[in-house]
Amino acid sequence: MIGVSLLRAKVFTNTRTSVFRALTTMTNPKCFFDVEVDGESLGRIVFELRKDVCPQTGEHGKTYKGSAFHRIIPQFMIQGGDFTRGDGTGGESIYGAKFPDENFQLKHTGPGILSMANAGPNTNGSQFFICTVKTNWLDNKHVVFGQVVEGMDVVYKVESFGTSSGAVKDRKRIKIANCGEC
Repeated sequence: MIGVSLLRAKVFTNTRTSVFRALTTMTNPKCFFDVEVDGESLGRIVFELRKDVCPQTGEHGKTYKGSAFHRIIPQFMIQGGDFTRGDGTGGESIYGAKFPDENFQLKHTGPGILSMANAGPNTNGSQFFICTVKTNWLDNKHVVFGQVVEGMDVVYKVESFGTSSGAVKDRKRIKIANCGEC
């Protein structure tokens, strides 16, 4: 009887250890955007989605193909994700029109931070922005859910088409030609 109990304890301990190892070594998913301007390729941006911190927010980005970067402000950010209207007034998430702020654990620490665009607390849809500088004034107001891991040169190319008002220079159409998981 004692031998069976010890065997069960060992199996439980090994199972628990295996589950713990699997959870602690789980990697965050990566996704990509192939970006073009008026049909000409600018290159690829690769993101790490921080599902370890924001699992719900990291689930929303699977329908961006063909959508545009509609708001670009140099020395601030590039914004996209309005796949319903294309002008910054639309978009929706897999959870419906809007979903609540998941948390504010991650901060706007510098270039390449991927964050949710919103119109105030708990108004996240599908729109996102990529910071081109540190934007700590956005901490605790916008949910950070990832970062660029490759392709900051492409982010800066997109940024070069921006204006201080956010309008895109020369009415260029800067769009996500393709996207997906890496």
